[in-house]
Amino acid sequence: MRMRRRGTKAGTITIAAVMGSVVLTGCGGDSEPKAEAGASSAASGSAQDQEQSTKAVRAAYDKTAEAESARMTVRTQLAAEGKTITSEGKGVLDLAEGDSVMTITAEGQSLEQRVVDEVLYQKAPGRKAPEGKPWIKIDLEKFAAQQGVDNQQFGDPAQTAAFAKAITDKDVTEVGTEKIDGVNTTHYRVSVDVAELPGGDRMREQFGSTLPMQVWLDEEGRLRRQQIDMTVKDAASASAKPGDGSAPRQLKMSTVLQFSDFGTDVDAEAPPAEQVTDMTDQALQGSRQQS
Repeated sequence: MRMRRRGTKAGTITIAAVMGSVVLTGCGGDSEPKAEAGASSAASGSAQDQEQSTKAVRAAYDKTAEAESARMTVRTQLAAEGKTITSEGKGVLDLAEGDSVMTITAEGQSLEQRVVDEVLYQKAPGRKAPEGKPWIKIDLEKFAAQQGVDNQQFGDPAQTAAFAKAITDKDVTEVGTEKIDGVNTTHYRVSVDVAELPGGDRMREQFGSTLPMQVWLDEEGRLRRQQIDMTVKDAASASAKPGDGSAPRQLKMSTVLQFSDFGTDVDAEAPPAEQVTDMTDQALQGSRQQS
């Protein structure tokens, strides 16, 4: 079970946000973290350097997972129709099991979020679910299956084996060196071929042919920061025929995950069943209406 699920946690956070919960994403550009003083901007030139960069990036997910746990922050922005929503999250995640405990703040409101056994639980202070219970839950595996996406492949900071398989020498560029929270890191730009990912045909319709990603690896080859920027096409508008007068609606998203304190304790438990309302069906229905 550990090996199968190693890779759910951040993918879970990403999917939850795309679903319309108060977590996740925005447009790139000014959301990109700035390099600290002394950062090098020289890119690797030789074929040998390129090969080494590719190996480092491809190995980073497994090396990060080997740390078993970490403290994580998530900064996400979502921009659509002239409005931008930014959320900030912080907490801990189990890199081996895929569980996490976080507090997320967006638009002046905060909520408690847990991910346990591929199920997302959320509780917002002062708000209750339709049945009057403090917690809601959404089965992320079911949601991912409806979207035609592997829940373990997308936005995952610890495993994303699918990313590694889709990365070739021509996809990786070494940007230079930077310090993140006082830790020396190497910054890489990566272009992931969406067609090589599981469910690539479906993903290409929504995200385009490539997934722009940036990673910052520490001296042990572990992820310290990962940034993914994308433009998501609304499923309905993406299928509109040319000349029908409707412009495709687009959602710009950016997710920045940052890791520290590898090996920290993680205590993620599902809330008591009597305090939870299952909102999976409502989430699936809402997603179908938008697709």
